[in-house]
Amino acid sequence: MALRQRLDSQIIIIGCGISGVAAAQRLFKSGFRNVRILEATARSGGRIKTGRMGNNIIEIGANWIHGPSEENPVFCLARHYGLLEPAALTPENQALEIEGHPPWLPNWFSSSGQKLSAEDMTPAMDLFAELLDESSDFESQGGEPFASVGEYIRAQAPLRAAERWKDEDASTRALRLCLITNMLKVECCVNGTPTMDQLGLGAFGMYKCLPGLDCTFPGGYEGIIKNLMSELPSDLVTYRRPVCCVHWNGTERGGNPVTVECVDGERIAADHVIVTVPLGYLKKHHSTLFRPPLPLHKMHSIQRIGFGTNNKIFVEFDSPWWDADCEVIYLVWDDEENMVDQVSDIQRSWIKKMFGFTVLKPSERYGHVLCGWIAGHESEYMETLPEQEVTHTVTQLIRRFTGNPTITPRKILRSQWFQDPWTCGSYSYPGRGCSAQDLDNLREPLPAQGTQSQPLQVLFAGEATHSCYYSTVHGALLSGWREADRLVAHYASISPSEPHRSKL
Repeated sequence: MALRQRLDSQIIIIGCGISGVAAAQRLFKSGFRNVRILEATARSGGRIKTGRMGNNIIEIGANWIHGPSEENPVFCLARHYGLLEPAALTPENQALEIEGHPPWLPNWFSSSGQKLSAEDMTPAMDLFAELLDESSDFESQGGEPFASVGEYIRAQAPLRAAERWKDEDASTRALRLCLITNMLKVECCVNGTPTMDQLGLGAFGMYKCLPGLDCTFPGGYEGIIKNLMSELPSDLVTYRRPVCCVHWNGTERGGNPVTVECVDGERIAADHVIVTVPLGYLKKHHSTLFRPPLPLHKMHSIQRIGFGTNNKIFVEFDSPWWDADCEVIYLVWDDEENMVDQVSDIQRSWIKKMFGFTVLKPSERYGHVLCGWIAGHESEYMETLPEQEVTHTVTQLIRRFTGNPTITPRKILRSQWFQDPWTCGSYSYPGRGCSAQDLDNLREPLPAQGTQSQPLQVLFAGEATHSCYYSTVHGALLSGWREADRLVAHYASISPSEPHRSKL
C-alpha cells in the first residue's frame, strides 16, 4: 500500500535550480514517478549560470566549489561526472583548511596611483582576519557586544591599530585603516550583504566551512546541472511556467490538499509541493504566493534572514597590468580611514564599493580577464546603468589606481542579479537579530506538526534553508535532498492499512 501511495503521489517542485533538480533526482531514485518541475524561466540552473565572453567561459552566477572535499556533495558529483581538473582532485587540495578565505596572492593599488607593498599592507590584512575570526566566535558564546559584524570590527580595529602600529608613520597607519575599509567591502561580497552592519554578529558563526581549496569548473558550473538533468525524464520540467499561488490545506475544491496556480491560469492538483524559489523572491512575493498566508513566525523569519546582491564585472585586456603570479587585486581608496563600507552618494560614487578584482586563471585558458566584485545597493544601482557608462567608469577607475592613463579594456560584461525578477538578488546571509531558529522556521513544512491536516503539503528548499551552508551551491543541493528524504521517510512510515488521506 505504501509503495502504491508513493507511486501515485503527485509532487510539484517549484524552481529548477540545483535544489529543485536535486529533490527530483532523489525522489525518482526512491520510487516516486508523478514528479514535475515548474520553472519560471527558459533554462535550468537558477543561480548557476555559465556564459561566454568571446571565447572564454565565465561564471555569471555561482563561481567556486567552496570546500571541495569528501563532505561536499557538489565536489563528489563533479568528480563523478569528470568535470574537474586533476589539481582539484588531489588529497592535498582536499585537506587544506582555508576557513572560507583562499590564500590568494594579492596586488594592492591606491587611489593615488601607487602600487603598495606587501610589507605595508600585510599587517592590516592580518588584523582584519583576526577580527573576522573573533566575529565567528560569538555564536557559540551566547551573547555579543554589538549587533553586527561591521560594528564590532569598526570598534576594535582602531584600538588595536593604535597599539600595534604606534611606531609606524601616520600615513602608513592611515593607509592600513583604508585597507580594512576595503576588506569590509570584500566581506560584503563574500556574505552577500549591503553592509557588514547588517550581518548579525551573534549569527555570523552559524556558517560552517568545509576543508579544501576552492576550485572552479573548467567547462563551466552548468555542467553539473546538465549531468543531473540527464538522469531525469526529458519531460520532467515545464519551462516558462511561473507560479502565482500555492493553495494549500484544501483551500481549492478537489481531492488534493494542494493546488498550484500558474500565471497562465493552469491549476495543478498535488499532494506535495516543494518550493525552491530564492529567498529574495520569497521576501517580495510571499504575501501573494501562499493561500492561506504563511504562519506569522515563518513570515518574521523571512524578514530577519538577509538576502543581498553581489555582482560581477568581467573586464578583458590586451595585456596584463598586474603581476604574473597575482590572483586578487585590492583597490585601496586613500580617503577611507573611517571604515564605512557604503558610499554616501551612490549615483556619483557607486564604483567605490567595488573592492577590486580576482584574476581568472590560467591565462592560457582565459586570456587577460579580471572579475570585479561589487555588492550592496551600489551594485543594484550599477545594474541600471547603460553598459557604456559602466565601461567608462571602470576604465577611469583602473587608470586612476594604476597611474596609467592609456589602459583601455577590450571588453566588459556584467551580471545583473537584482534586476532578475525570479531571484531579486544573489544569496542569503544571517541579518541582525537572526538566529538558528529563523533558519529552522524557514524550512519548516506546512502545515505545522500536530494539526489534523495531511502533513507535508508544502516543503521548502534552497540555499537559504540550510542551517550552516546557506549561500552555497552545496547548501542548496543538500536542502533539495533533505526535503525529498522527508517525503521518502513519510511514506516509509505509513502503515499498510492506513488510508492515504489525500485520496479520501
